[in-house]
Amino acid sequence: MSSRLPTSTRPSATSTGLLARVGLQALAAVVAGYVAMGVTAGLGLWAAGAGDLPGGFTAVLAAVVVMAAGGKIELSGDAGALAGTQAELTAMPLTVTLVGALVTGYCFLRPLRHHAVTSARELLLRAVTTVVLWLAALAGISAVARHDFPITIGGGDEQGSLMDIFGELLDAVNPTVGFRTDLGPTLFYGLLWILGVLVVALLVSRRTPLPPRLVRYHEPVRPAAYAMLLLLLAYVAVGLVIGVIVAATKGHAAETLAVLLLGLPNVAWLALGVGIGGSWEGRVDGPFGLPMPQVLDAVLRQGGGTGDSTDLSTIDLNSLAAQDGRAWWLLPVAAVLVLAAAFVAAVRSPARIRLWQHALHLGIAFALTMLVVAPLTLVEARLGLSVLGIGDLDSLGGEVILRPNIWKTVGFALLWGLLFGFLGGLLATRVHRRGETEKPPPASPSQGSDPVRKDS
Repeated sequence: MSSRLPTSTRPSATSTGLLARVGLQALAAVVAGYVAMGVTAGLGLWAAGAGDLPGGFTAVLAAVVVMAAGGKIELSGDAGALAGTQAELTAMPLTVTLVGALVTGYCFLRPLRHHAVTSARELLLRAVTTVVLWLAALAGISAVARHDFPITIGGGDEQGSLMDIFGELLDAVNPTVGFRTDLGPTLFYGLLWILGVLVVALLVSRRTPLPPRLVRYHEPVRPAAYAMLLLLLAYVAVGLVIGVIVAATKGHAAETLAVLLLGLPNVAWLALGVGIGGSWEGRVDGPFGLPMPQVLDAVLRQGGGTGDSTDLSTIDLNSLAAQDGRAWWLLPVAAVLVLAAAFVAAVRSPARIRLWQHALHLGIAFALTMLVVAPLTLVEARLGLSVLGIGDLDSLGGEVILRPNIWKTVGFALLWGLLFGFLGGLLATRVHRRGETEKPPPASPSQGSDPVRKDS
């Protein structure tokens, strides 16, 4: 009778062990993801010269990590009783985002790769634990992401002296601009961010087992999803090579390195969208602008100067090529890389998948990829100082706007995916693929007429 007692307690012990193991593995994934993001953001800020900020480097670093994880940073200003500052910033440092997503997704999947099968219960437990720990860490980092910086409005020239006079008369001697984390939206978008990372990680992984109910989605989804990840990473890799060459040959190495460490995918994925026929629109006005590439900044400045919110420049192949003819290379580069991605998707798919299915899978995957990626390239930044509520002073005012034409870009991605998915599947027919068997050699006439004798 007593021998049955350990058996009754075994499930509880097993559950406790599973919870402890899953908790430690989720904690490791969260810590690794935030450390990777922090290191990348720190190096980028250091290259940008933020290390000289008066007591605000830690806060700025935390703010960059928060923005990279989908959080929202609010800017505020104070310029005295009769003057006011206005500041706004909406952007994602996508290099930091990409590094954090890759590290977190890899650490989340690694324990599952040693399993032959995984249950829906265990997968859900791992996901929930990771999400809770991620949001808790994001809330803690958000508390650090707050600081105020003074704005120096004086100067040695005539304009600077005039600004000093306005400051003394209107109690605007020391205007400031600060930033705070808006915790509610930060946690909401942070939740979407980490859920998206975990879902994409499961979609692109070939070796991670799925629960039995999800196995049927392995063949139509995973090869195309993996190909789209490779396409995005290929564009980042090409952009990295170009950036390193520019830094080594054109000067401004620190500035270029800062762009690479903070916003490389912002430029690389815009190049992908423009290369397939998509477009963006925006404006640059004032002393601020986009540091790289210069052709993009030049096109955006064509739309500024009137103050009209509809006065925006269009970023597409034609407008970029008008500034620099080398922009036409974006089209053949897109064709080569999308075809390569389509070929990879077809090779990773079972041999029984037909050409029209390859086209459909890649078309849908490419459209969904651009539907997610294009909005992430959004940039909206404004800074201005107004006196008596009248206008913005040009010496301190500036605006940068870069918005994607989402549905146009998604539509072209669908068309490119359908076309190159078909071509990639056609190329893959010459490659031996999973599930394909070799045809037996034809039987000779003698073998076909005589029965096979077995030696005794």
